[in-house]
Amino acid sequence: MTTRAIRRLAVAGTMVALLGAAACSSDDGAGGDEAASTTAAEGSTTTTATSGGPGEPAGPLERYADYETASYAEASHWVCRPDVDDICDDGLDTTVIEADGSTSVEEFTPAEDPPVDCFYVYPTISRDESTYSDWEASPEEEGYVTLQQAARLGSTCRVFAPVYRQMTLTALTARLGGQEPEEGVTGDPYADVLDAFRTYMAEDNDGRGVVLIGHSQGSGLLTQLVAEEIDPNEDVREKLVGAYLAGSSVAVPDGEVVGGDFTEIPLCTSDDETGCVTTWASFRATAPPPAGSFFGRPRQGDGVAGCVNPAAVAGEEVDLQAYFPADASASILSSLGAGSEGGTWLAGPEGERIDTPFVSLPGLVTGSCVERDGFNYLAVTVNGDPDDPRADDISGDLSPEWGLHLVDVSLVMGDIVARVEDQIASYDS
Repeated sequence: MTTRAIRRLAVAGTMVALLGAAACSSDDGAGGDEAASTTAAEGSTTTTATSGGPGEPAGPLERYADYETASYAEASHWVCRPDVDDICDDGLDTTVIEADGSTSVEEFTPAEDPPVDCFYVYPTISRDESTYSDWEASPEEEGYVTLQQAARLGSTCRVFAPVYRQMTLTALTARLGGQEPEEGVTGDPYADVLDAFRTYMAEDNDGRGVVLIGHSQGSGLLTQLVAEEIDPNEDVREKLVGAYLAGSSVAVPDGEVVGGDFTEIPLCTSDDETGCVTTWASFRATAPPPAGSFFGRPRQGDGVAGCVNPAAVAGEEVDLQAYFPADASASILSSLGAGSEGGTWLAGPEGERIDTPFVSLPGLVTGSCVERDGFNYLAVTVNGDPDDPRADDISGDLSPEWGLHLVDVSLVMGDIVARVEDQIASYDS
């Protein structure tokens, strides 16, 4: 076994532990922080926003009007906010590489006055040495993954990305080795995310629609947030433009679009439908989920895992509008050896001159949601051509059980932006 294979297995083992630990954390996390868990208005009684005059912000929903934040008054407790100069403000220009090797630059343009907001919760990324991460977001960890998975949405919405004290990769790796991680930082990831969302609703929302987006641990926390904070409350549901829950499993009854994890909020069935969930887990079409896969079916309970392809909600196989780092070896866990073996996206002198942070390769990857052996997942085909100058493959694999988990969002980042634009048009009409 090669050193690289060993490192990939170590990453996979770490992520396995993560799923169990994150599930335990989110099961009892809502009560872990008294300040964050004090409900502004209990139950599912419908309340309305405070109305402003013509052209004025509507103000917060009544249930959040008196909410006092536990941890999110400081700007440093947000990776991205629209009122702060941060990592989401630039570094998103993209070189588009066509199959014939020709290139063009797609400049990123932020929205000037978007009508809705995006609330993003990042995946497990912290390598802090304690069980839970601290409040200091690293540009190479929390900042890096937020740039990859959420900042591009700034072209169509205001982006809010809270720092939260997640269970760290370091802690999980230590436990796999039979050791206990360093103490010193206490944490309750769900309580933090709940506090951040309530703080946003109280202080920043002003009656606007909101899009949720998360990946892996972040999706699990947002799934709990939707189930407990949004789904039961009509007034909050009315503000939900859409939820994008990647790299996790949202359960629904077989053949249905609602039920299971959520009582009221369904899976999306059309591109411009609002108030619905888009969810997927990615596997190569040539390497479907094995029997022990971690995604593609509910982790507990009945039903099946929903799968909605952001690129084609109706279900047909289509090109995926992926955005990858210009460094072809990069990965959200590349420091742990989970990237590719190196190289460039374009052979020859032209490849060496790519100087944008991102690349897009039209037609290189296609995908559709499929059902196979009890798993529902996004089957991804890489259309590499040895005769053209572009790269013939992508990185993102961990192990057969994980599939293309590392690039769940990157594979469809452009499609997410397009879908959010469709949903905003429908929501705002």
